[in-house]
Amino acid sequence: MALPMFSLADDPGPDFVSLLERSGYPLSIQGSDHGLDVRHATTVVAIRYEGGVVMAGDRRATEGHSIAHRAMQKVFPADRYAAVAIAGAAGPAMEMVRLFQVQLEHYEKVEGVSLSLEGKANQLAQMVRSHLPLAMQGLAVVPLFCGYDLARQRGRIFTYDFTGGHYEEADFQATGSGGRDARTTIKLGYRAHLDRGAAIDLAVTALYEAADEDSATGGPDLVRGIFPIVAVVDAEGYLQIDESEIQARFEAIIAARTTGGAR
Repeated sequence: MALPMFSLADDPGPDFVSLLERSGYPLSIQGSDHGLDVRHATTVVAIRYEGGVVMAGDRRATEGHSIAHRAMQKVFPADRYAAVAIAGAAGPAMEMVRLFQVQLEHYEKVEGVSLSLEGKANQLAQMVRSHLPLAMQGLAVVPLFCGYDLARQRGRIFTYDFTGGHYEEADFQATGSGGRDARTTIKLGYRAHLDRGAAIDLAVTALYEAADEDSATGGPDLVRGIFPIVAVVDAEGYLQIDESEIQARFEAIIAARTTGGAR
C-alpha cells in the first residue's frame, strides 16, 4: 500500500485519527447492541501520592449477571509518563486505549516532542466524545487517566463523562460499578503526603471493599492466583507492580480482617 500524500493545506499533521480519516479509513462505528449482553469492565481507581500516582483496576468482566472473564486487563500505559484505565463496555474501551496509545506515539514522532499531560487528557476527551453515538446505545466507555507532569513535577488525575467532558481531580478518584464504594474507602483512608507504599495499600483496600459490595467487581482470587493490576507513574515513568507484591498485600488485608473479626 502506497503512503498517502497530502497538500500543505490538507496536512493532518500529528493527528493520527485525522490521518486515518483522510486516508479513507474512518473510525466512527455505527450500529446497535441489538439487546445483546456486552462485556463490561468494572472498577478502577487512581490515587495521588508524594511523588506520583497509583492506578489500579480489578480483573472481572461481566455479561449481564454472568462473569465473562476473570483476568481482564483494565490498566494500561498510555505512554512512558501516563496511564489509562477503562470502565464500561469492554470491547470499545480496549479499542479506544489502543488508538490513544498510537495517537500519542504518532504525535511524538511527527512533532519530535511529547504532548503535555493536559494535551494527552484533551486527546482522550476527544475520543470519548466521538464515541457518544455508541454510548447513547448503552455502550458507554468511561476512562480514568493519570500521569506524572514533568513540568509541575507531580502526579495528576483526570476523570471523564461519556460526553467527553473531563475534569482534573485533586487527590483521588474511582469509576465503574464499584466506584462509589472504592471512593468511600479511599476518602476514609487518604491523608496528605502519602508515600508510594501507603498509596498502593489504599488502592488495593479500595478494590477489596468494592468487590465486597459490588458483584461486578472482582476481588483477589487466591485459588486461581488472579489479582488486580496495580501500576505507578512517577518521575521514572510507568511501572506495573509485580503480582507477587500485590498478592502479599491482599493476604495481609485478609489476615487482618480475619484476626480482627471484621466482616
